[in-house]
Amino acid sequence: MQIRVTPGQKRELERCARAAGLDLSSWMLGRLIPPRRESFAKLVRALASQRDSSYVLAELGDLLSSLDRAELGSVVDTLPAAHLDELAANQLAAMVETVATKKGIRPPSWTNDIEPLRTPWFPTTLLSLRLHLLCNSPPAFRRRNLFVDSTLEHRV
Repeated sequence: MQIRVTPGQKRELERCARAAGLDLSSWMLGRLIPPRRESFAKLVRALASQRDSSYVLAELGDLLSSLDRAELGSVVDTLPAAHLDELAANQLAAMVETVATKKGIRPPSWTNDIEPLRTPWFPTTLLSLRLHLLCNSPPAFRRRNLFVDSTLEHRV
């Protein structure tokens, strides 16, 4: 890939790269595709490919909670290409919506494209826990017909 810049722009880009201790290509790639954005994309692809998604969801929660407000917007602004089933897509969208709300930013528009589940989903078959989950699920999860313990919200 090539881009056209003036000699003055090139000098400025090279100065910024040197100041960061990187060569120009590495510095430019780091600015255009932040490493955390790539981590998000890898985790979304892993979510699409794994049967037991609990570990991937936990890693996603850790990543999302580690992002500051500005970083969050640039990391999750587009949904990485991956074939997520209906449940995984809603879990991901609810997590992103929850953390975006906590950080005071608007969730990315792709979350609106994911239709909520038609039937309620619970992570357990224990009927005694369902009332608790119905009452304590975070709002973004409830809107998506996902009923989880509020501790998940605290992970994100």
